[in-house]
Amino acid sequence: MYKLIALDLDGTLLTDSKEISRENLELLHCLIKQGYEIVIATGRSYYSARILTNNIKEHLIYICNNGNIVRDALDNRILSAKFLEPREAIIVLDEGIKRGLYPFVHVDYFHDGYDVILGKGYYSDVRIKKAKDNLLRIRLVEEILEENLSRVLAMVYPSYIDRLKDFYYSLGESYPNRFNAHIIDNVSQAEGLLEVMNPLGNKWSSIVDYANSKGIKTEEIIALGDNNNDIEMVMNAGLGIAMKNGTDLIKEVANRVSQKDNNESGVAHELREILGL
Repeated sequence: MYKLIALDLDGTLLTDSKEISRENLELLHCLIKQGYEIVIATGRSYYSARILTNNIKEHLIYICNNGNIVRDALDNRILSAKFLEPREAIIVLDEGIKRGLYPFVHVDYFHDGYDVILGKGYYSDVRIKKAKDNLLRIRLVEEILEENLSRVLAMVYPSYIDRLKDFYYSLGESYPNRFNAHIIDNVSQAEGLLEVMNPLGNKWSSIVDYANSKGIKTEEIIALGDNNNDIEMVMNAGLGIAMKNGTDLIKEVANRVSQKDNNESGVAHELREILGL
């Protein structure tokens, strides 16, 4: 019997226009009323995730920034957080600059009105405006220094896949086990995104921690996702589902692949069938 359902947002619960379909929304309300724990597990900030799911009128837990922070939407309380140490963030920053790569630094300053730090001169006004339109609350600083790198949840680099792969493999070889990193290649903002985080930060570990607090076993968890940052949760959950529109890597580790994509209410279609609704 399944008790907890972990849902990625972009490419999974959300359509390409960043909306929750009526079919998905109705099913989620039904599941919550039946007692299922619904957990949003996303790479987005908490603020962004809340805005995009504000038509879900029930209590939710949000695992954001790819598992590095968990909040209870009832009172915005932090349940757990895994930050990248400022000295470690500086290492990543310097290594990126050597390659002409500059990050969006995702931080936890939800109550202070910003979620991302950008150094002035890193990005054009057009790029910054587009990022803000994508629900990022940005704070501009003259220069990114160690003193403004407290509470870092992720260093996110948009660029071409080949450049990101070079950076990714170099970090792994030069600084083994000091970072958790992955490349997402199915995004609209750029050809790809490299995300560098606390070595213990990932969606699955935070899902497990929350499930344990509720007495829920891993075999009682369903996880649905579409991209490479969802691989751990889809691979390790009691039932892992990759979306039809998912990457090849996530489809390889999934127990099943949805018959419908994110624009066809694939979440609702799969959960109805699995749970016999």
